[in-house]
Amino acid sequence: MLHIPEVLTGAALARVIALIAGGRWVDGAATAGHLSAKVKRNQQLAEDDPAGLEASSLIFDALAAHPVFASSALAAKISPPLFNRYDVGETYGPHIDGAIRPLGSHRMRTDLSATLFLSDPGSYEGGELRIADVAGEHIAKFAAGDLFLYPSGAIHHVAPVRKGTRMASFFWVQSLVREDACRRILFDLDSTIQSIASDDGQSAHVLQLTAVYHNLLRLWSDV
Repeated sequence: MLHIPEVLTGAALARVIALIAGGRWVDGAATAGHLSAKVKRNQQLAEDDPAGLEASSLIFDALAAHPVFASSALAAKISPPLFNRYDVGETYGPHIDGAIRPLGSHRMRTDLSATLFLSDPGSYEGGELRIADVAGEHIAKFAAGDLFLYPSGAIHHVAPVRKGTRMASFFWVQSLVREDACRRILFDLDSTIQSIASDDGQSAHVLQLTAVYHNLLRLWSDV
């Protein structure tokens, strides 16, 4: 699980918020699976809404330019970003994301789920994203433009909104590296390489660690 600050910033963030605010919102339960629909009480921007399509494109551009997202997700496929909205009393109860999702005329495996927060956390009460794992419950409620990545196989829910409105984008990633533990090792190794390189430049140690990174990626990747 990883909090990535400032994935969407400045004019792009403002534009996305303005676009979806004027979009066509529909019942979120209509797009949920049979079990999830029973606990899903929110609104979702219609997938064919032109405002949503433009906002989705802006998010794709931001993801492509963000080095921490690239290093942590190692994305092979990314689903088109969608948008949800929670007003007072709305919530999404405990559920798990489906393992396979349609992607155009093909399909993708969901390794990682992503929530991109679009509302200032001070503008609403409640609405925390809560994810369960063996270490306990993780709570995510971050600044507008921040991204939270977590395993798609984790049971999670959005707590009821008590005041204000919570808006976010969400999408799924099929990673080049299927296993969470392997992906974490690669991310830690890449972060270390970048830190050493900033101090020592292209030293022999940096080159050797880079070779280890790519050999592990070659061993673990699924392309």
